[in-house]
Amino acid sequence: MNRNIISFLAIICTVFASAAHAEDIVRLGNLKFAHYGAVSYIKEIGPKCGIKVVERVFAKGPDVMQAIIAGELDVGAAASESAISARANGAQIYVVAGFAKGGARLIARSDVGIKSVKDLKGKKVGVTRGGIHEVLLAAELAQNGMTMSDRPGKDVQVIYLAFADLNQALLGKNLDAIMQSEPQSSQAINKGFGVEVMKPYDTPIGEPVRTIVMTEKFYREQRPLAEKFMRCFVEATKGFIDNKTVAEKYVRETIFKGQISHEDFSDAIGNSPYSYDVTPDHIQITTDVMNKYGVGKMSRPPVAKDWVKTDLLEQAKKQLNIK
Repeated sequence: MNRNIISFLAIICTVFASAAHAEDIVRLGNLKFAHYGAVSYIKEIGPKCGIKVVERVFAKGPDVMQAIIAGELDVGAAASESAISARANGAQIYVVAGFAKGGARLIARSDVGIKSVKDLKGKKVGVTRGGIHEVLLAAELAQNGMTMSDRPGKDVQVIYLAFADLNQALLGKNLDAIMQSEPQSSQAINKGFGVEVMKPYDTPIGEPVRTIVMTEKFYREQRPLAEKFMRCFVEATKGFIDNKTVAEKYVRETIFKGQISHEDFSDAIGNSPYSYDVTPDHIQITTDVMNKYGVGKMSRPPVAKDWVKTDLLEQAKKQLNIK
């Protein structure tokens, strides 16, 4: 055979092989929290699932959504309010699963005597802007007849900080209380500078569900790959639920590099257990509460039944005999 033809065929084979390999890559956005551990673990078992997962870790959920909107991610893990806000403002995304529930605590400084939500009146409370924790704080205060603002003049002055900075501000006595995630809230309690006031699950939202979000393009146009990813998510999550030792080792050593203790992990997951499921009803209630309290700046609140798609999840659970 002519050498030029052989070279040409070799190039064609290389191109097709590269394209096939590229199709097996899933770009995943994630956050650094204990209850996001099973999502992160997908990249470890990805080759077994026939995929390569490239994970990027962000500071907060809205950052994940911005990366999705920018076309940099196929899948993202974030609290539901981030997904809802993004969808409300035109992001072409679907909620396809839930990977954890709960994951919030109202923590007060141990020396200020705050024992209930009503005791927050006149106090400074830290929270991360735009997250589910802000939604829960607004709802809890409203249920107790109180208002909040980041400026003086309301019942509670809110100080917006990143999750990573809330504990330090509480420890430094710059705040009276914080609405915090896990494992940071468990750390504050276990280290003695914070005390639990409540787990804020008595609002209409109940225990907030953390969501797996896919772009519409990935869901529709790369269906076989989306199916592989979902099976891998379910398998990783089942592994963490069934084998707490594996879950703890991975979260404590790989994600947090030894920065959290056994007690921190155990308490954190006790308040934010791994799960699979999400319902349109839960997303709709969360949307309604966000809209009521003006969290998320939604130009048009989305209708949950239009964009919560759990068919991939149900298929994967059935294949892996999970009810």
